[in-house]
Amino acid sequence: MSHPALPLPKGKNQAAELVDVALKTLGQAQDLVARTLTSDSQLTFQSELIPSSTIGKHLRHAREHYKLLMDCVSMSPRPKHLELCYDKRSRDVPMETSLEAARHAFEETKKWLEHDALRVDLEEPITLNAVTPYPQVLQTTYGRELWFVSLHAIHHWSMVRVIAAEMGLEVEETFGVAPSTMAYRELGTSSAQMMAKL
Repeated sequence: MSHPALPLPKGKNQAAELVDVALKTLGQAQDLVARTLTSDSQLTFQSELIPSSTIGKHLRHAREHYKLLMDCVSMSPRPKHLELCYDKRSRDVPMETSLEAARHAFEETKKWLEHDALRVDLEEPITLNAVTPYPQVLQTTYGRELWFVSLHAIHHWSMVRVIAAEMGLEVEETFGVAPSTMAYRELGTSSAQMMAKL
C-alpha cells in the first residue's frame, strides 16, 4: 500500500492539519486500549445507557471509516473515478473483542496516515454512495472526507466515554471532545484570564 516518495500536493499545510487531527483522534483510541482498558471483556461490556453498544463496536465502526477512505484513495491500479461507500462495513471483527487486535488495527491506520495520507490531493474528487435510508450519490473530495472521518470518530469516542463510565473507568479529559469545543473552552479561558488582568 505504500507509495514512492512524491512531492506534497498544493495545500500541504491544510492537509498536514487534517492529518494531525486524524492522528490525535486515533491516538486517543490507542491510548484507551493501551492504558485504560485492561481486559478483552471490557470491549464487549453491554451498555445499559446506550442499548446494543459496546466499546469494541464503537472503536471498530469509527476506525473502519478511516480504513474505507484509506482503501478508496489507495487502490492500485487507480480507477479514473474514485467511489466511496461507508455503508460497506464488516461486523464481528477481531478488534471488537480483542485489545491486541484493536491495537494492531489502530497502528495500521496510523501508519497509513503518517506515510501516505499526504500523498493525496485534498481536492481529489470522490463520488460518495450512501443510504440515508434513501440511496444517495453525492460529490465530495478527499479533504472533506478526511475531516469527516475524524469528526465521526470523535462522536463515537463520546459514546465510548459513557460506556467506560458505566464500568467505573476514567478516560482522558479531552477524549470524545470535538476540536471546536476544545477551541471554545480555550478561548473562554483566555478571555477570562485577560479580563482578570484588567
